[in-house]
Amino acid sequence: MKKLLSLTVLLSLLFVAIHSCKKQDQPNTKVEISQDILAQIRNLGFSDENVMHDEGGYVVEGDIFLPSDLMSQKREWTTLTIANTEQYRTNNLVTSLPRAITVSVSNKLPSSYVSATDVALARFNSENLRITFQRVSRRADISLNKAPVFAQYLASAGFPSSSGQPHNNVKINSAFLGNNPNQSYLATIIAHELGHCIGFRHTDFMNRRFSCGGSAVNEGDGGVGAIHIPGTPTGPDPNSWMLSCIGSGQNRPFNNNDKTALAFLY
Repeated sequence: MKKLLSLTVLLSLLFVAIHSCKKQDQPNTKVEISQDILAQIRNLGFSDENVMHDEGGYVVEGDIFLPSDLMSQKREWTTLTIANTEQYRTNNLVTSLPRAITVSVSNKLPSSYVSATDVALARFNSENLRITFQRVSRRADISLNKAPVFAQYLASAGFPSSSGQPHNNVKINSAFLGNNPNQSYLATIIAHELGHCIGFRHTDFMNRRFSCGGSAVNEGDGGVGAIHIPGTPTGPDPNSWMLSCIGSGQNRPFNNNDKTALAFLY
């Protein structure tokens, strides 16, 4: 009986030790952002509210990934005005058009994410643009990957490189979204992040209260100016696929303003 009790105690201690090691190995979710980094983010023309530290950089405005080596660069964003909210693009766009952009989905993401990706790619391909999207199994221009376990965002992506390549990594928080979320909702999230990858900013960049609520953040035009897209209406645009925030379960296929902006760029 003593031997059995000793073995039980030993196994209990071993479990506590292993559990403690796992807890210690987890990344620190509360990384304080320095004032210098926040100032550099503002200088780039992005909001410094609710900045999150991420692998290799920072996530701003809820889902935009900024690599650490971008921090010292001057802001170079150009704007495209749509209605009372505005459709923004980055200075860098995808070049060497026409071209097919390949997209892969990590096997660490649930299989339902592959189906939703196909829906998102079909939305772009139906617009007859000078860019098309094609899903491949590996070596893609853009990879959809599982977000880190400590991620505090729904999804994130960056912008095209100075050499005209689309941003190559979309991180999706499948731990939060689950294994089988509503397909149209997930396709909207994926299409939104791919929009960032090819150079789109948030439609309500000038007033994030429009889709997110909270404070009315106005960050200006990035110092470069604004280019109005002819033929767009003058009233509010509440359904753009590039609005900052997407309500749970909401489906946002491209509306007429989105299609005008896509055609203008690509």
